[in-house]
Amino acid sequence: MRIRTVDRDPDFPAEIKTSLEQILPKLADELESGDYTDIALKRCLASAYAVITFVDPDTIREYNREERGIDKVTDCLSFPILNINDGKLIDPESGFDTEFDEDGNPVVNLGDILLNLTAIKDQATSYGHSFEREAGFLAAHSLLHLLGYDHIEKRDEKLMIEKQKSLMVAAGLAFEDEAKDLEDMVDHKAEMALPAGSACSHCGYVALLGRPNVGKSTLVNYITGMKIAIVSHKPQTTRTNIRSIVNTEDSQIIFVDTPGVHKPDTRMGEIMVDKSFGSAINSDLVLLMADGRFDKPGSVEKRLIELCRENNKKVILAINKDDDVKGNGLLPVIASYAELYDYADVVPISAKTGHNVDVLLDVIRNNLPAGPRLFDSEYMTDQTEREISAELIREQVLHYIDQEVPHGTAVLINKFEERAGDSAVDEYDRDIVVIEADIICERESHKAIIIGKGGQMIKRIGSAARRNIERMLGCKVYLDLYVKVRPDWLNNEGYLREYGLNEEDKE
Repeated sequence: MRIRTVDRDPDFPAEIKTSLEQILPKLADELESGDYTDIALKRCLASAYAVITFVDPDTIREYNREERGIDKVTDCLSFPILNINDGKLIDPESGFDTEFDEDGNPVVNLGDILLNLTAIKDQATSYGHSFEREAGFLAAHSLLHLLGYDHIEKRDEKLMIEKQKSLMVAAGLAFEDEAKDLEDMVDHKAEMALPAGSACSHCGYVALLGRPNVGKSTLVNYITGMKIAIVSHKPQTTRTNIRSIVNTEDSQIIFVDTPGVHKPDTRMGEIMVDKSFGSAINSDLVLLMADGRFDKPGSVEKRLIELCRENNKKVILAINKDDDVKGNGLLPVIASYAELYDYADVVPISAKTGHNVDVLLDVIRNNLPAGPRLFDSEYMTDQTEREISAELIREQVLHYIDQEVPHGTAVLINKFEERAGDSAVDEYDRDIVVIEADIICERESHKAIIIGKGGQMIKRIGSAARRNIERMLGCKVYLDLYVKVRPDWLNNEGYLREYGLNEEDKE
């Protein structure tokens, strides 16, 4: 990662600017190598840059007034470009707006930062520390804003303070007590590696129920910060119950992402619906997700609510896609759902942007009973890397293939071989994973569509899937795909068992 500086304050002493310019590369190097972003964004940082402009008080006041509606002088401003939250790309599939440098190499612009050097110098004098310390602090703060960190909500502020202390320590600008605080935080996290069976204040299974495409998998991926459940605009993407585990110091929430409830027309469809209902019945809490763009519950939602009533389930209603609803548009939705059930709580959210998701998590946590931790606290899912890889391949089939073909496909991993390099120190230090997989379809005509003219379609599917699997595994992947025809496999118990689609839910 590079930082480009622009000087628009020629009257400020040049020697002080030079001392700041020596600090900035240290911050950039730490952001690129440290634990500040997910794997997808970390790879982007190698060819990314941010622009830091030195400005005078009048200039920053003008920007503050025009961009934020605040007519006052401030010490720094940040203007992010990428859609990022807490170091994670909100929509990785959309990629980056790539530019090209003078040599024709692709680069990514993270955004712009304005530093008011006069204000920074005055604040440093007022606080009794060096200009370098104050400028480095504000530069680190602003760079974290470009990577999606914020301090409006209490939870976000806590995370940003931790990341900023880490940056300041790496740049050699932290006070002794800040370095000690960071060391204590690291030790505290290590202590939080709690085993299954240890007591916690809130623990239990939460079944996510809703119609296909309502956003259940998007919510799971946002909460966990990694791609555990695949997402597609096509309905019935999720086929089996996927457990994602959210741990805190005093709680453990096990989300069960269920297949969308629909009217089945195959044996596999029946199994999917049965798994959704079974998950609800056996859960400690039901999270019913509704689409806020529709003002009334449909037959699917009414059916699910009736199931919860029959089994006396505690239900939280999450009304998703509130970012697509203007003004008070959600009020009629809430009112129509309120007529059908006595919910433990109702929370409008956006699973895509993360709006109100922290509120939803608090509500869920407070509605779960005390009990022993069901999984070790470092676990994030009960899905294996092999299982997630198969789903990431199927996701790209859903993405690239239209009409009836996607619902007649499955993915079977035949080989998942981890290879370590010469410098590997343990079994997790791998250089490459070799994967061989079959894409199963129902007809020869479907096989031809998946392969494409000259093999172009299967190449697109393979390339996109490989990139996503590499992000998940954190290493290089060799992926070899084959397409096989299994007529009417959606109704064949033997094939469904082989592809893991009718096995009993994991305990």
